[in-house]
Amino acid sequence: MDSPYSRELEIAFSVLRAAASLSQSIISSNDKGVIDKNHPEDGFDAVTIADFAIQALLAATFHLHFPQDILVGEESADKLRGDPKLLGRIWELLVGVGKEHSPLFRIPGTEEDACDLIDMCGEGNPGPGRVWVFDPIDGTKGFVKGELYAINIALLVDGKQVLSAVACPNLSPDVSGTIGDKDVDQSGRGSIFFAVRGYGAFIMPLDGEDRPRRLNPHPPAPRKEDLRFVSCSTIPTSGSNEFHQAVASSLGMSFPGCDLVPWVVRWASLAIGLGNTTVWVYNRLGRRGKTWDHAGAMLLFEETGGKVTDVFGRDIDVAAGRTLGANFGFVASLVDLHQTVLNATQKTLMEFGREDVLREGGLLG
Repeated sequence: MDSPYSRELEIAFSVLRAAASLSQSIISSNDKGVIDKNHPEDGFDAVTIADFAIQALLAATFHLHFPQDILVGEESADKLRGDPKLLGRIWELLVGVGKEHSPLFRIPGTEEDACDLIDMCGEGNPGPGRVWVFDPIDGTKGFVKGELYAINIALLVDGKQVLSAVACPNLSPDVSGTIGDKDVDQSGRGSIFFAVRGYGAFIMPLDGEDRPRRLNPHPPAPRKEDLRFVSCSTIPTSGSNEFHQAVASSLGMSFPGCDLVPWVVRWASLAIGLGNTTVWVYNRLGRRGKTWDHAGAMLLFEETGGKVTDVFGRDIDVAAGRTLGANFGFVASLVDLHQTVLNATQKTLMEFGREDVLREGGLLG
């Protein structure tokens, strides 16, 4: 794909393949290196050694090539600095992947450098200019169990998503039908999804042996009966199954459709056409999405004919901070059907008595 970001994509592909190799070495081992974060929110509050190592790898690579760009990532190095044994395990992973010689990706120079790079991301905030956003492992809960997960790279320019590069190391590039978290690629090929604003979205095998395939999975004139859901039924602490099922039923969709925990995998599944609609209303009004779970990955769907807003119809502000503080929840569907799905979501909010949400959005006097 010719685009203004060809160099950035080439670098992203190289480091994603290294990160996928690292993560797959951990997912296939008995010891995933799970560490408690001590601030539970989703019912699974943990990080693995793969999260830390991949964030260091991504940060080292992009800071080398684009030293003036801002880096934003999920993790901080606090636990590593106080635990030499843990830091040593992460350094071993980095040294191991560093032996996969590439002119494009880089590992940190030292253990201390790795911590500094992780913290550079952990302290970063989206702002003006060029900002790279990383989620080293999206779907840690599933990763620990050997299920689907993703590695997310996004480039924002002046607060707009312009580039997405996503590795799904255990999702087949030939996937079809309705999938769930356990539908891993037994062949080991894996997938890379990527998009540049205005240039479309593509998929290719992680090994790069086949040419990228442009994603055009959605009908040009969709009807309401064409709607197919992508959701998650296994994290009731975040959103209500009863609520989301009611939205789906009101639109004639089966629930949950593709049933996936990782948000990045959900956006990828929408881009590839395994579904075309997702709705998410948090149980708590104060809850907001995390920028690294959505930035860039949403662009995959938008470049295949999707529209993404919050439950009030507002565009998602990916430059609001480390969380999407300007938005509540998500409503995403094909452009021509988005208003229909938004109306159904807001009607269901009224039926469920979510006056807190309705007042927040000015939908209730």
